[in-house]
Amino acid sequence: MDISTREFSGFTIRSISVSEMQNNVYLVTAAGSDSHVLVDAADDLPAIQELIAAAGGGEVAAILTTHRHWDHVRALKGATEALTERTIAGADDAEAIAEESGARIGETVANEDVLVIGGLSFACIGLRGHTPGSIAFALTDEDGRDVILSGDSLFPGGPGKTWSAEDFDSLMDDLEERIFSRFGDETQVLPGHGDGTTLAAERPHLAEWRARGW
Repeated sequence: MDISTREFSGFTIRSISVSEMQNNVYLVTAAGSDSHVLVDAADDLPAIQELIAAAGGGEVAAILTTHRHWDHVRALKGATEALTERTIAGADDAEAIAEESGARIGETVANEDVLVIGGLSFACIGLRGHTPGSIAFALTDEDGRDVILSGDSLFPGGPGKTWSAEDFDSLMDDLEERIFSRFGDETQVLPGHGDGTTLAAERPHLAEWRARGW
């Protein structure tokens, strides 16, 4: 199993890619802690458990889900049974996540909410368009560096898929107002599939994305 490890001042983010959809599963761990936060229990619970073991074991304090789509929640029910019952998702996606996964969503969040879990602070950023309740989770390390777990709302090369012009405009508006206007160029972006990027790499292309419509 190939584990990607990103070290920040005060926490570590480990990730694996699972399933035929190559979904990224992220595990966020505060320095010196044996408590973790899991982001997107997408698939392959045994691989997720191996990821936790590779991080030193311990408990999972909560599972955060970025959005409702089936490929991001296939292991959620098993993870709630094996790891933790604390599940958190965007308010406008929670019901659909529960229906898709069979897991109960115990807590919901919306834009500008802040979650303090396992010694870490997650800023919740609503990015409406890929799904109505998509939530990105942002962390700031002790040196002031930002990292955003963007789900399927922002990738290298553009926004996530949308299914109407209205949804595309909504997602672009949220990305510009809530991500690119708020965070600096050095901010890392870790998406739901594939490689990460930075806002510096993506910012010059915002007008291009608007013009092409995807």
